[in-house]
Amino acid sequence: MTNLFPDYKNTDVFLMIGANPAENHPQVMRFAGIAVATRGAKIIVVDPRYTKTASKAHIYAPIRPGTDIAFLYGLMNYAIENNLYFHEYVLNYTNASYLINPDYSFNDGVFSGLTEKDGKFSYDTSSWAYQKDGDTIRKDPTLQDPLCVFQILKKHVSRYDIKTVCNITGTPEDIYRQICELYCSTGRPDKAGNLLYAMGITQHTYGSQNVRATAMLQLLLGNIGIPGGGVNAQRGESNVQGSTDQAMLYHLFPGYNPSFSAAAHPTLKDYLEKETPKSGYWSNRPKFIISMLKAWFGDKATAENDYCFDWVPKHTGKDHSHLAIFERMAEGKIKGFFAWGQNPAVGGPAAITAKKALENLDWMVGVDLFETETVSFWKRPGVNPADIKTEVFLLPTAFSYEKEGTVANSSRWIQWRWKAVDPPGEAKSDLWIADRIMKAIKKEYQSGGKFPDPILNMTWNYPELPEHHGEPDIMAVAKEMNGYNVADGSMLDSFAKLKDDGSTACGIWIYTGYMFEDPVLKVPASQRRSREDKSGLGLFPQWSFAWPANRRIVYNRCSADPNGKPWDPSRALVAWDGSQWITNDVPDFGFKDAATGAFIPPNVSAASPFIMNAEGQARLFAPTGMKDGPLPEHYEPIESPVENIMSKQQCNPIAALYKGEFAKIAQMASPDYPYIGTTHRLVEHYQSGAVTRSCPTLAMLMPEMFVTISPSLAAKLGIKPGDMVKVSSIRGEIKCKANVLPIIKPLKVNGKEIEIIGIPWHWGYQGIATGETANDLTPCVGDANTMIPESKAFLCNVQIA
Repeated sequence: MTNLFPDYKNTDVFLMIGANPAENHPQVMRFAGIAVATRGAKIIVVDPRYTKTASKAHIYAPIRPGTDIAFLYGLMNYAIENNLYFHEYVLNYTNASYLINPDYSFNDGVFSGLTEKDGKFSYDTSSWAYQKDGDTIRKDPTLQDPLCVFQILKKHVSRYDIKTVCNITGTPEDIYRQICELYCSTGRPDKAGNLLYAMGITQHTYGSQNVRATAMLQLLLGNIGIPGGGVNAQRGESNVQGSTDQAMLYHLFPGYNPSFSAAAHPTLKDYLEKETPKSGYWSNRPKFIISMLKAWFGDKATAENDYCFDWVPKHTGKDHSHLAIFERMAEGKIKGFFAWGQNPAVGGPAAITAKKALENLDWMVGVDLFETETVSFWKRPGVNPADIKTEVFLLPTAFSYEKEGTVANSSRWIQWRWKAVDPPGEAKSDLWIADRIMKAIKKEYQSGGKFPDPILNMTWNYPELPEHHGEPDIMAVAKEMNGYNVADGSMLDSFAKLKDDGSTACGIWIYTGYMFEDPVLKVPASQRRSREDKSGLGLFPQWSFAWPANRRIVYNRCSADPNGKPWDPSRALVAWDGSQWITNDVPDFGFKDAATGAFIPPNVSAASPFIMNAEGQARLFAPTGMKDGPLPEHYEPIESPVENIMSKQQCNPIAALYKGEFAKIAQMASPDYPYIGTTHRLVEHYQSGAVTRSCPTLAMLMPEMFVTISPSLAAKLGIKPGDMVKVSSIRGEIKCKANVLPIIKPLKVNGKEIEIIGIPWHWGYQGIATGETANDLTPCVGDANTMIPESKAFLCNVQIA
């Protein structure tokens, strides 16, 4: 998230697309409600279902699942055609004026550079590059050159007029026009538009481009870096943000540094040269990486041995995502598996095939509170446990209030949580389990092994505390993450103090300062709980710690014009008074000279308000970083009931596809599967239901699995509310009760009426409240960049059971 929950009170117009915060993120509705009550803010909700959030909207727009890019592009086209975009912001703070390689082209749904090898498509991105004179990017400040980004974007989105958008999305034209008028009204200095999204945006084969489109819209309207604005991802759990910060994604190290590659990075020098840009804040990558290696290997990491670079496993270049892991598991190539706080038998796509794949394991370890569907796959309905050879271990773990430590929420706040009660029985914290496993591994390697050095020499100095039931010293772990001076062990207060000479150690650079003691409150920053908010903007700078650098709103240089004057003085984050910067938030730009302490004038920082990009400005057009195009483009989901009316390219050509039983895909407009299925969540249950379906009071709040269909579909099929129905896809079928309500209605898509089915995904065969699993139906196909599965749009059928 660029902004934070309490800041939502500063919003003038909310666009909630692909998110249902009233059920899934209640704090959002709290602060949105404040904005409505105090500012007269308006709420727009875009969702296939009329959700609880939609019931609070001033404008609700139904949308066909999988058509968000068309919807967002229509808004951009409307803003450009009606001169409602924020011209001064776009000109100064984005790459709108940059000139693109003359070889760039876009034809019939395909960008220049598409190549095919062995049946797989990929893009050669060289034609997407900027034009340069030496190292200087060529620009056209008039924004008139046909090769400048603004003109390329204008031409690209001009195809998405209101009628075309509504033919694709199924949104009624009158409602869509109202949304265009209302949301584009925020492209002014005195207005703030806030775009909120969640899994409804990301779980598509073009999910990353969906997110790109949300950012592009906000940039056009000048809504990034300002109070009440931003692109704000609503996380589904309290520490999903923390898990990605800590590199739970296979291609990253902690703090979003790319992992080492066997082919591209034979040495540390190769890595640093290839992965360190010449400009932008990532030019400091050597400091982050070398400090990380020092944290991992301590005294063993020296300049002479490349800080133990050779000890770190290297990326092979293959897909190691969740989808690929289960594909290889089905092929018998994976022998062991940890399901740690994860329940893929319910939460993963093509779950019938995934559960079958688990049978090929020699062993599996489940770390969870309850016996989930995943750890009990060997006794699932329809199988004989005697036929399954997998040895399964279940380690009982502590719940959130039964352990101590930090969680990072959607606002990027790293907040310390104290333990309320001890866990029951033999349950232990995740930290205790990880610590004991690693110590056992180290003990095994003391008697030899294929490559014992990195195991035996990895820093693992976390004392067991008798007064805390043998728990490892969590403060020692936190100090290593925070970063410290190697010479004296003193903790660092800023990542600006990290070095690339081995004198600092830091487990995750973006967290530097989160455990540094506040000089006034006398507690580590993450434990602060001061409600003081002098700005009145809801920043609360002394409540916990926000990464990076306790900055509450990122890219905040964009809240003021190039001369440093706030666009809206009543919501000022930073301001230049003629001689110095006045700041309500930690500046996200160079505002002081490090050597002299003198303030840097605004014209300097205005040239690079987006310091994480090498060019220093935001990317309406992405010359690098995306595998499937420098701009988003509407494609149909892999499974769709209609043809793509925008081009002959039906689906994303770079979408991630898988083999074997995971390759089952329904044909376009299949008569066997005529309806669109989309998964969703409920306020009564949490994630895969592993906790809520195992707690007596919570389980009974929503005890039965169901599917929601429209009254028109129910009438057509002769289904009454409460009837048992069979919902099927090409991958399998489930049985559940029918919920017949007008919260879902058919949409007219290019003249064809399309029915949509809503399927909550919280149920499985374990626990108190049991039911069949929605993900038994979903396809194993993924986004080209992240491999997130396409769970929000697939083909299915409904029949009376």
